[in-house]
Amino acid sequence: QFKLIVENPEKPIASGLQVKAVVEYTPNRAEDLQDKLILLVDDDIVDIPLLGLIPYCYLEIESEIDFGEMIANNKLITKEISIANHGSTSGVFRISYDGVVLLNIKPARGVVKPKSVRTIEVDICTDAPGVIKEMMKVELEGRGCTEVWIKGVVVEQVLKVLGVSCGKVLKCINFGPLYFGTSKTEKINLYNESPECMDWVAVLEDNAIGGEMGTDLQGSTDAVLHDLSLKNRDVDVSTLILCVPDQGTLLPYEKSLITLCFSPEKFERDFEVNDSSLIQDYVLFLRFETVGKRGGCLQSLSDGSHSRHVDLALMGSGFPVMLTFKPGTVIDFKECCLGEQTQVVCTMKNESEFLPVTFSFRKTAHFNISPERGKLKKKSEKEVTFSFSPRQIGTFEMKQIIDIFGTGVDKNNVDVLKKKSFHQIYLTLLGVCKSKRKSVLFTINPGLTPLISNATGQFVARDTGQLSDTAPVAILKSTQSQIHTHRKNRNCKDDALIAFPNDRAASLRPSEWNKKYRTIFTKTERYNYIDPDFAYTHSERLLREECKKYYTDFVSRLRQRRLEKEAARQFHIYNNHVSIGIKPAEGLKSPNISITDFRKEKLQHEMFASDDSCMLTSRKLAAIVSKSTNKGVWCWLSPMPSSPQEKEDCNLTLTHKQLHQIFIGPSTIDFGDVCVYSTTTKELHIINNLSVHIWIQIEIEVVELHETSPLSQVVPPLTKTHIPIVFETNTVGMFKRSFSYKINNQHLGHVLVVANALPIELQLSARELILTPVPGCLAGTEFRRTVQLSNPRNHPAVFTWRPVTGDRKSAFTIKPTRGFVEAYSDLECEVVWHPGFHTPETGEFTLCVRKGNSINLKCFAKVTIHA
Repeated sequence: QFKLIVENPEKPIASGLQVKAVVEYTPNRAEDLQDKLILLVDDDIVDIPLLGLIPYCYLEIESEIDFGEMIANNKLITKEISIANHGSTSGVFRISYDGVVLLNIKPARGVVKPKSVRTIEVDICTDAPGVIKEMMKVELEGRGCTEVWIKGVVVEQVLKVLGVSCGKVLKCINFGPLYFGTSKTEKINLYNESPECMDWVAVLEDNAIGGEMGTDLQGSTDAVLHDLSLKNRDVDVSTLILCVPDQGTLLPYEKSLITLCFSPEKFERDFEVNDSSLIQDYVLFLRFETVGKRGGCLQSLSDGSHSRHVDLALMGSGFPVMLTFKPGTVIDFKECCLGEQTQVVCTMKNESEFLPVTFSFRKTAHFNISPERGKLKKKSEKEVTFSFSPRQIGTFEMKQIIDIFGTGVDKNNVDVLKKKSFHQIYLTLLGVCKSKRKSVLFTINPGLTPLISNATGQFVARDTGQLSDTAPVAILKSTQSQIHTHRKNRNCKDDALIAFPNDRAASLRPSEWNKKYRTIFTKTERYNYIDPDFAYTHSERLLREECKKYYTDFVSRLRQRRLEKEAARQFHIYNNHVSIGIKPAEGLKSPNISITDFRKEKLQHEMFASDDSCMLTSRKLAAIVSKSTNKGVWCWLSPMPSSPQEKEDCNLTLTHKQLHQIFIGPSTIDFGDVCVYSTTTKELHIINNLSVHIWIQIEIEVVELHETSPLSQVVPPLTKTHIPIVFETNTVGMFKRSFSYKINNQHLGHVLVVANALPIELQLSARELILTPVPGCLAGTEFRRTVQLSNPRNHPAVFTWRPVTGDRKSAFTIKPTRGFVEAYSDLECEVVWHPGFHTPETGEFTLCVRKGNSINLKCFAKVTIHA
């Protein structure tokens, strides 16, 4: 089968020349041949082996597929495995799998071209945690059957709360006793013990079983039962517990430091109680949840999926400041003279059994306290000295403020605790200051008139204290008093001032030149002497007025310049494309706002606050869900954002807390047992609990779900709707596929679809039927009996009865011979035996279901012969 074509040279070949020989191989049967070609070169012999091999394929496949660690989140994980063909012809492969774990293998059979590689996709559904170790058989052409192992581990996505110092799992944090108005912080680590990223959000369980809000657990049973109304009040728990941060993303096996702050507040009661006995104990549960898994918030739409969350119990107590004073809160210093001091010793006691008190007395006029500040330990007392040192004469009733200091938290920076005054106690300080009486001795004037003297100047008072710098001058209008007015001065209308009788000293001094003085009794114009050595001249008065006007104008110009700068700054603030430099409400009429609009605006404000700034609580979520579910929209919505408001809302990037308030589910749609060639519909619910529009886009690549519509919807705020998911299949077997969706074209999610596709099937009520005559009928009467056909599937079944006759003709008939049975329905068929001579008493029918099963029915006629 080998042929050599060559012309041997007659003469030696010179250097640089060559001789070409052609070897042809023409196989005539499928076998490998081997020969050799002998080459004679001068005295040397060279053997050249010849091999003739038939073409074949050589397939190779990897022996293992390792999925690694996966999260049980109902996703389909895809891995690729390659089949390589190193041969010269195409090779056929076939994959078979009969394990427990559902595997989607695409393609399960095929051809690999020579010198090429074929990629096989293997999908696995992570719906249940466990260890995966399955084996699939691969038949390779030319190599037989090969085993490929599929390995992987499906784990739960676990959140853990760890202590910062110890690193152990925390179940409860006890903040201990705190005064109302103070704060205390604790730090924890939130740990993602899983191999995938996790978006989390914190939710306060304010309606959980076992929670307490403001109940005095140390009180008697009657007092606790009487105080249960406080638990049902509409109390915002987010003001008591602060979690920073309250949302975030954790990388695989990452820890995040979280600060918890407890700030107890005193709740108002409907009835008055003793403030010292008002103790409030708190037991709350803080739940850290995966975004989108709300732990049964919507029970009616519960999908039974794995709820990935961790609960942390928070305990704490709120106490009032119990600071008492003996002899009481009103301290009376009685009477005291000017320049003297009175002291009262008061006992200040801290009645609290758990907490110390840090106090500070504020400064109060005429009163001094020693010590002004300090700290009282629990169940201890201290003496405080109050001193009354009046600086003027009168009756004093002063309010003494005592500041109680504690640690407070800034909501913008929870990590920093500041010392602040959180409570004030008021004392009443009473005191009376009287003047000290002195005896005044008069002496005879020796002849020199003093600065102040009486009318005669005979007696001068000694020891009258410090003298005033100025003598008393007129203070009354002369026209307002007519007592003892001289007759010729009764009608004086000028604006003169009335001089006191002893103001002669003032009249000797420089006076204002434009003022007139009259006597107090007769209203006679007095002589007003102006001393030229002391008084201003006319030019000096003009100069003073000019100087005063200069400074008045200077101050006015500064004020005007400041106002112009402020107006320019305000103009630049409002000078934009919206305000165009107009101040708010300047010259504009206010619109008429109704109560409905106000409530709607308030609701929107509350919703916006709950969307991002406030901490989520279970009560808030339940209230929002009830509003959304009551406002149902079951018609088709807009598939694309059309209005400017919708476009603006649908371009927003939502936070984790906002995504947590959007429900799209159930996350697993289980169609159960369905029939092939049937159409089944389940609803995918969409509840928008936000105050903005959201845009839902569904991406379906699975052929069995292609009839689903619509695939895009804009859901209005606080609205519930649904999308019908249509399932159709022609393949018998377990179906598990997932489709994805997007919120606002950026936030991804997925939904798992599960179905068990079964063939069309009819069931018989009996496989063997015995026909007997009806009692009382004549001989030769037909024997009759019915058999029931049941359709347990959701698709109509078309059937045909075919008799199994063999060599003889059957004496049995059945009606109807053909027809159909509706889904989940029954149909009665009648079997008749016609008696006669040599008629066979047995018969058989075959129930043939179109595209379904086949069942045999055996019939027997029981003939009774009476003697």
